[in-house]
Amino acid sequence: MKRKKGLIAVIAVIVMLVFAFIGYNIYRYPAMPKNLTDERRTLIVYFSWSTSGNTEKMAAYIQEQTGGDLLELEPLNPYPTDYEECGDVALAERDENARPEIANLPDSISEYDTVFVGYPIWWHTAPMIIGTFLENYDLSGTNVYPFAQSASMDTEQFENSMEFVRESAAGANVHDGLFTESSDTEGILDYLTENGFVE
Repeated sequence: MKRKKGLIAVIAVIVMLVFAFIGYNIYRYPAMPKNLTDERRTLIVYFSWSTSGNTEKMAAYIQEQTGGDLLELEPLNPYPTDYEECGDVALAERDENARPEIANLPDSISEYDTVFVGYPIWWHTAPMIIGTFLENYDLSGTNVYPFAQSASMDTEQFENSMEFVRESAAGANVHDGLFTESSDTEGILDYLTENGFVE
């Protein structure tokens, strides 16, 4: 009987020591908040008219600086390579608020909490294919960073595109976008630095 009581006492002491050790280490090394410990997963998605490739250049530079994954949106029905013909198609899509199909649309982008979205300005706003992409996912809590360029570099047109992105990316945190020429690597780098992507 004494031996049994002694064994129970020893076990009790061991259990107490284990809990004391766990408690001490929790105190010394508290769990860090999830957003501080998890690495930010970044996707750079863009649509670029094949003839100019300016948005592609911006996307490639952002990918180079951030190390994110790169995705070029490919329309199921390619746009004409002729400037005027492409403009006619883009205008019709804008007027109809169309959502052109995407040939390589990912099943999910839930593994990303940060999404850069790049596009040229078409008819004073973003191409409608950008709406197709954004509306296909639940972007609640996702950080969205639009970036764009155009021949005229009209800021009012860019603001129109930003409004379109905000409406299409329901639930997302749509940050102030980047509107600059594709050759302005210094401006792109400044934007990335200001938003914490580059030190």
